[in-house]
Amino acid sequence: MTVKENRDIKRKLNVINYAKKIGNVNKACRYYGISKSIYYVWIERYKQYGDVGLINNKPCPENLKLRTPKHIEGKVIYLRKKYHFGPERIYMYLKRFHGIQTTESSVYRILRRNGMNRLPANTKRRSPGPKIKLYEKQTPGHHVQMDVKFLNFKNEDGEKVKRYQYTAIDDATRIRALKVYNKHNQNNAIDFVNYVIKKFPFRIKMIRTDNGHEFQARFHWHCIEKGIEHVYIKPGSPALNGKVERSHLTDKQEFYQLLDYTNDANLREKIKEWENFYNFNRPHKSHGGLTPYEVFRAKMNIEIQSQP
Repeated sequence: MTVKENRDIKRKLNVINYAKKIGNVNKACRYYGISKSIYYVWIERYKQYGDVGLINNKPCPENLKLRTPKHIEGKVIYLRKKYHFGPERIYMYLKRFHGIQTTESSVYRILRRNGMNRLPANTKRRSPGPKIKLYEKQTPGHHVQMDVKFLNFKNEDGEKVKRYQYTAIDDATRIRALKVYNKHNQNNAIDFVNYVIKKFPFRIKMIRTDNGHEFQARFHWHCIEKGIEHVYIKPGSPALNGKVERSHLTDKQEFYQLLDYTNDANLREKIKEWENFYNFNRPHKSHGGLTPYEVFRAKMNIEIQSQP
């Protein structure tokens, strides 16, 4: 067995053993920059043939005409560098916005060939906590999660700048509203609720928040006055607002990591662009590659058709 073959076996065993250790295939695949489909192929080969089943075939065909065209490879590399998309989301994006039909495994091979199959260190996930069964509402506006993301920048003079991103996400469609403030208080939380009401294309029935000081009495009664039920999650249970928490991780990986802060005006302009991209253009894995607004239109069409 050659040195390269031993290296192939060792690398794949590291992935398999890491997935067993943390008990979460999704996080292990994300950590090592591979798709779940590739992981399960490795598992099956390992079960059938042992270590020998993990030896790579030739990474590229001998006939270069069969290799992924250069213009497609360039788009894959661009999406990885600019947005830190994984193989599955790159595959969705190419199919949806460029009409390019490829496979997750082809995307992964391109990333690996270019030394980009591992994500930067600051995008690695934390170890998983206890598993919680979450339920998704089917009606837009029935359940909206709201939270605040703390932002830390340095201005052109090297001074620290603190800002606060208020976020609302609809449970059914994943449509989001984002707004950045200089202060973290109830006045801004109330202003943000008014923004969300105008922004969302449906009536909001309920808002769920944590017990932060920005969501206390004045905020609570403002929601009631607007005809919106306001409920608090159980203290110490951020997973109950899991969708907004997860969306903040997406903000970190796909937006703030790529942002060069210059001033507040530029930040607010960029956050609006990101809000629109997330809602209208970004393929969402939990929706099978559809955007949040496509899911909204599909759900509304179903509801209209179901009416007598």
